[in-house]
Amino acid sequence: MDREKLKSVLSHLLADPILADVPRNPTLSDVVTLVSLEKGSAMRLSIVKLDGSSLDVAVMNSATLKDLKLLIKKKVNEMEQASMGHRHISWKHVWSNFCLSSNGEKLLDDDALLQDVGIRNNSQVAFVPYVMKKGPGRHAKRKKHRLFRSLHKTS
Repeated sequence: MDREKLKSVLSHLLADPILADVPRNPTLSDVVTLVSLEKGSAMRLSIVKLDGSSLDVAVMNSATLKDLKLLIKKKVNEMEQASMGHRHISWKHVWSNFCLSSNGEKLLDDDALLQDVGIRNNSQVAFVPYVMKKGPGRHAKRKKHRLFRSLHKTS
């Protein structure tokens, strides 16, 4: 009985326009981040996807690039789940082919603090194509097949 009453009160509170940025099923970390945002110890970022659409996320001021990537993954998965049901996104594929960029600079160090790379409150971060190099400025060499070596020796 008490649980139903709590759910009713919670749904009524979440319907209030002032609390529009609170997720439907907020976790403790979501609530802590939103409170920190109000206190100024967190920042709101706009993530621009490749199709031009964007999503807003809130991260702590002490967050790293890895924290931001995990938050993007969580937010996108929630949005996909809500709109299309269960859909699997290969995040390993996403991060091996795309990276995040801010102020025209690719963000490649997952351990870097967001503030150290120039990301501030209300910044825009965009997905950009990313190609990893095999070596220092060199492409991987193609190995010759043994059959061709043996053909050259006999001639």
